[in-house]
Amino acid sequence: MLAMSRNDLLLFLGFTIVVLAMPIWLQPFGAAYPDLLQRFMIFGIFAVGFNILFGLTGYLSFGHAAFFGVGSYAAVWSFKLLSLDAIPAMVFAIVISGVFALIIGYLSLRRSGIYFSILTLAFAQMSYSLAYSVLTPITNGETGLQLTLNDPRYVDRMFGEALPGQPVPTLLGQSLGGFAGFYFCAIFLILGFFIAQRVTNSPFGMMLKGIKSNQTRMNYTGFNTRPYTLAAFVISGMYAGLAGALLAVTDPLAGAERMQWTASGEVVLMTILGGAGTLVGPVIGAWLIKYFENIFSAINDNILRGFWGFLPDGVDSVFVTVSSKFVGEGWFLTLGLVFVLIVCFLPGGIMEGVRRIAHLFNRPDNSARTPGKPAPHPQPAE
Repeated sequence: MLAMSRNDLLLFLGFTIVVLAMPIWLQPFGAAYPDLLQRFMIFGIFAVGFNILFGLTGYLSFGHAAFFGVGSYAAVWSFKLLSLDAIPAMVFAIVISGVFALIIGYLSLRRSGIYFSILTLAFAQMSYSLAYSVLTPITNGETGLQLTLNDPRYVDRMFGEALPGQPVPTLLGQSLGGFAGFYFCAIFLILGFFIAQRVTNSPFGMMLKGIKSNQTRMNYTGFNTRPYTLAAFVISGMYAGLAGALLAVTDPLAGAERMQWTASGEVVLMTILGGAGTLVGPVIGAWLIKYFENIFSAINDNILRGFWGFLPDGVDSVFVTVSSKFVGEGWFLTLGLVFVLIVCFLPGGIMEGVRRIAHLFNRPDNSARTPGKPAPHPQPAE
């Protein structure tokens, strides 16, 4: 497939099968309903795009929620002005978020390290403030931008009458609700994963990895690294805009809260939790965090009483009281503990744990070594 290596092809095919079969294998975990599956896909795209910047170049951005929000606003405006079809909205959102990322990246990449991170955070907060209170004719402020029956939708009206009822996004006239919306988002996640895979293994990706390893050395050898980092920033921003547009497709509402700094921090957690610099890790991190958010946050005291009901009277109340602090509204505490454990014991994220387990099973057999031949010594990393 486009000159892919055997390992890359197997990884892509395995990832595709896992994604498309999620409604089946997630049923035992209570996570096979369409709304959550759609969010798995959307935030998986968000994390894959963020990993192109952070995982490959080492530039940590705290402002990617701005591009996520811009993508949502652009998609909703496409639904309001042009057509309810999702494809023009996706294209419009990707282009607008890419241009916005180009401007922000051009200014922010004048600095590196913590100063770059602070600049991106400042631009994101400025964008949030503009959307919330300044550009209210465009964003509708704190209420959010919504679809109404009075929207012009010029393209739809040129080719036919508007459909009756509340306007909802469609694909070639077909509704994108339920599992249709999930598979629509899944196609974009698989496509985004494929592009990220090709970028990572391309000469451009090798250049980005070199920047992460030692940007100063690359500058001294004559390479101008800034166009590469800017390109990675723009690609990453376009991924965020695509994710924001898909969220607007599944939930046709664009609000300023999607641009808050907490949303930027969330995608950072997703990437680090799964494994920055890996292909599958950020997606796993996104799925895990969204699972905690939607499943653990729904657990209440009644569910806990049923779970601890086998314990003696009095003891069960203690366990319910203690465990209730980690679920429901306190699910962030559980997520924080998981994140601390991962960072302390698996700095490379979940994928590092997977590699360690695989190494245990692939350890060479010492008995099969030729007598008198010294054991190979591991080479230090570059």
